[in-house]
Amino acid sequence: MLIKQISIFIENKHGRLAKVTGILGDNDIDIRALSIADTTDFGVLRLIVNDPGKASQILVDNGFTVSINDVIAIEVEDKPGGLAKTLSVLDRKGISIEYMYAFVGNSSPNSALVIFRVEEPEKALEILKSEDVHIKSPEEVYRIK
Repeated sequence: MLIKQISIFIENKHGRLAKVTGILGDNDIDIRALSIADTTDFGVLRLIVNDPGKASQILVDNGFTVSINDVIAIEVEDKPGGLAKTLSVLDRKGISIEYMYAFVGNSSPNSALVIFRVEEPEKALEILKSEDVHIKSPEEVYRIK
């Protein structure tokens, strides 16, 4: 149950983020989650959207450099230690997290959605399933409001 995330390389210039989000909005692409990492000259905008294939194509057609990556989405208890419990499972099994971001939505009461990328996503999924971690399906994530 891997989630498709789009990553967009954008110049760190005034208006670039507004342009990306405007293009997506104009084409009925709904952003479910985002993260941006930047340097002085450029940034990488990571998005979970309701239609990653369409979003990717639209952005490429508008001159952006885009890639699609597999990430994992899990639900954790929204309380102190909720995330640590799951991360310790991965740590014990030698799975390193490349990056992650999280948000509290309304998918389930008292829970947060955490999205992360690892080097071996299939192995990480197996480990998480064996530990009864609530893994979110693409359909659940793409429709979160």
